[in-house]
Amino acid sequence: MQPDRTPATIPADARRRFLNALRRALPEGALLTEAEELHPYECDGLSAYRQVPMAVALPDTLAQLQQVVRICHHHDIPVVARGAGTGLSGGAYPLEDGIILSLARFNRILDIDPANRLATVEPGVRNLAISEAAEPYGLYYAPDPSSQIACSIGGNVAENSGGVHCLKYGLTVNNVRQVKIVTADGELVTLGAETFDGPGYDLLALINGSEGMLGIIVEITVLLRPRAARTTVLLAPFDDIARAGDAVAAIIAAGVVPAGLEMMDKLTLEAAEAFVHAGYPTDAEALLICELDGSDIDVDAETVAVKKILHDAGASDIRVADDAAERARFWAGRKAAFPAVGRIAPDYYCMDGTIPRRHLGKVLERIGQLSGQYGLTVGNVFHAGDGNLHPLILFDANQPGELEKAERFGGDILEACIEVGGTITGEHGVGIEKLDQMCSQFDSAELTQFHAVKAAFDPKGILNPGKGVPTLHRCAEFGMMHVHHGELPFPELPRF
Repeated sequence: MQPDRTPATIPADARRRFLNALRRALPEGALLTEAEELHPYECDGLSAYRQVPMAVALPDTLAQLQQVVRICHHHDIPVVARGAGTGLSGGAYPLEDGIILSLARFNRILDIDPANRLATVEPGVRNLAISEAAEPYGLYYAPDPSSQIACSIGGNVAENSGGVHCLKYGLTVNNVRQVKIVTADGELVTLGAETFDGPGYDLLALINGSEGMLGIIVEITVLLRPRAARTTVLLAPFDDIARAGDAVAAIIAAGVVPAGLEMMDKLTLEAAEAFVHAGYPTDAEALLICELDGSDIDVDAETVAVKKILHDAGASDIRVADDAAERARFWAGRKAAFPAVGRIAPDYYCMDGTIPRRHLGKVLERIGQLSGQYGLTVGNVFHAGDGNLHPLILFDANQPGELEKAERFGGDILEACIEVGGTITGEHGVGIEKLDQMCSQFDSAELTQFHAVKAAFDPKGILNPGKGVPTLHRCAEFGMMHVHHGELPFPELPRF
């Protein structure tokens, strides 16, 4: 998979002038150009695809960053912003004719405002560090991707990340009040406001999930929430994964909105148990983890209701965490599911799609059919409450053709999500990974509008070009300019 663009050939003298201009704009040691310095930046979390950039810029002040962007704008050089590099769709995949603009040194927590429940931070601050800084005030930042110990808040905004608590408390877009961005020509612009609403168009929502294509995020003000008076976690194994999916739908239908509602299939829970020893029952076909929080009265009532729903749905057992330590153990396995699966196969390919909850069983059955067709094992772990799937396709990149097979498998999973009225991404973004499936999700008129938005923010097209939105020519080659969405039956499985 490659970005949807043809790399430009830069004459040697133009390249030299450009790099010299960057050196003058940055402190000594803040511009990397040697091969051994560039290789650590050759990919993000989608490590199957690697490309060495022309250079890496490491500014540590806003003025330096703006000057870097202005120089790139003047010379028509692509800019790929990069935070912690934990993204899983190739959003920070470097371009050989462009630079990586690293935001790693923008790692300060600028303000914690407990009275207004706000935190203002730079983009390189780790997700978990915000909650750690707010903890003395009894506050925390709700969106919690599994990579929260490492991922940066700037990347979370760029990808509109979620996490296990996004069911009740929302994605990143629901928890960001204001951002400051540097535009493609180096100007500083503020979007949103510290109040609940700001004047003008809602450009703040637009920048969430924009994958570095519309501006460089340099400051973020996020909403902090008070810790719940009480939290409890229930663990429910099922002998049938379809019944577990039905339980998820029944919990939401009953009017209960858990803080988190997660599911793992047998392969994933076995791997997680072997890795972190969370106390999971490894004889189950599926495992639900349900977290309830709120006042004592609310949690008591919801616990009774959820236990009955789980029992009626066919749970083989229902365990309620006795204390904070056991709650942490229950969640530890889910949080470590990705690295746990990584221990049982040479490689895995993590997909990200979202479907209506009522179709969980149907889509999981489809994934099982595809697993048999492609001859590749898949582990399912997902934010069941909001229908965000994360199938993990196991393969061996050392075997010729297996990566390509895993990619086709993943593409078919995304097509299945579209067919039941879902979408090709929940929180990982499009990057370079899902460009072809964008051609299925959207028609030519919609894609044209996306390109128009991009051009309005970035007329020269230097910000993360070739990512996120495919060209119409690519879609024509892919053979899908438009599909009708809705309740479509699955087609017959094609044969190899």
